[in-house]
Amino acid sequence: MSAAPEQPRAKSPLRRPGVIAALLLVAAFVALLAYGLAASGVDDDLDVALGRGETPPAPGFELPVLAGTGLPERLRPAAADGRLSLGELRGTPVVLNFWASWCPPCRTEAPVLVEQAREHEGEVLFLGLNMQDLTGEARAFLDEVGNTYPHVRDDDDGVARAWGATGLPETFFITADGRVVGHVIGAVDAEQLEEGIAAARRGRVSGAEEGGERRDLR
Repeated sequence: MSAAPEQPRAKSPLRRPGVIAALLLVAAFVALLAYGLAASGVDDDLDVALGRGETPPAPGFELPVLAGTGLPERLRPAAADGRLSLGELRGTPVVLNFWASWCPPCRTEAPVLVEQAREHEGEVLFLGLNMQDLTGEARAFLDEVGNTYPHVRDDDDGVARAWGATGLPETFFITADGRVVGHVIGAVDAEQLEEGIAAARRGRVSGAEEGGERRDLR
């Protein structure tokens, strides 16, 4: 009996050119995503700690002063060199607000911040942290909104990365001994400010919460 003719062997799906190309594209996308996350260097440790009910130490910084308006008298000598560090603010609760003049939600929340800073003068220090901005435009913005508190300037986004800020605006609440108790992601309103200030003064956790509109960092 003659042998049956050999049937052509089917190609493995993984050896088909289209499948291989698709797999290569997926691999490239995953590698690019991993690189982007690593390069961003964003640290979410603060929010993770707040979620556990902890009060993590505030990441330190020393930055050039953008505007010294409303700086308490005891801090004026420290800022005389044109720079201000977070460590120099110890002894007073702090409301730290990240912002930029090109950010519409920052403009929306500015009157609330200005008013709350005025109302809580002597109880808590509001500190603005300007970033990804032009100095002239930032100062024009402060003049426009009738600024009532001091601001520093982060030129390389290093502070934003250390604090885990991924957009603008974002606001953190810090106790007098330098521990973070709250974080509002997006435009902050008066009620959130009152709650955060109370938490900072009492040293209790208010946690991380969503605020209003925000813009991604550039």
